[in-house]
Amino acid sequence: MNDIPWWSREDLWRKTAIWVTAFMAVVLMALTFDTVRQITEGGERVPAYGVINNKIFYEYDDEHGYQVPRIGETAPLFGEVLDEEAAKSLVALGKLTVQAKNCMNCHTLLGNGAYYAPDLTKAWLDPGWVHEDSREQLMIAFLTDPEGNARTFGTGRRMPNLDITEEEARGVVAFLKWMSSINTNGFPRGFTPLEQEDGA
Repeated sequence: MNDIPWWSREDLWRKTAIWVTAFMAVVLMALTFDTVRQITEGGERVPAYGVINNKIFYEYDDEHGYQVPRIGETAPLFGEVLDEEAAKSLVALGKLTVQAKNCMNCHTLLGNGAYYAPDLTKAWLDPGWVHEDSREQLMIAFLTDPEGNARTFGTGRRMPNLDITEEEARGVVAFLKWMSSINTNGFPRGFTPLEQEDGA
């Protein structure tokens, strides 16, 4: 036993493993709480649901080297200003609809999902909607009748009719508008937003 150097003794490494594991468990817990704080709505990165009552636009941030979302003047969805609870309910309906219709089998949301169809992270600001004044109605028409309002952008890929009701479509539009307000550190890269009037 005395011939074994102190740094190679089994007892030392066993204790070291225990201390390192305990320390890393504490670090993991701290990071988990910080992550939850960062991704909870109502924070700096993820606005509260009531943001759907405002204009959302993007500005290039020289410091970070990518576009960041900005919240502007009042611009309520479907012409109605909702209180926070009603906004939360509408966004929740949209999120549940997206989950129930398995949209991520084809689309990507915040980096998760498939790459067969367009990324939906910033779909609210997609230039394919042509003009911000007609966007809401175009989105509703597309979601409720994707076959009659096909948008393939030269890919030949078409969204199937998922029997989305108008109420569900309104929820999906609210969800997509809210999601576009999330600061995603420039993801997806190279996105060119819909041309809008002054966002202030």
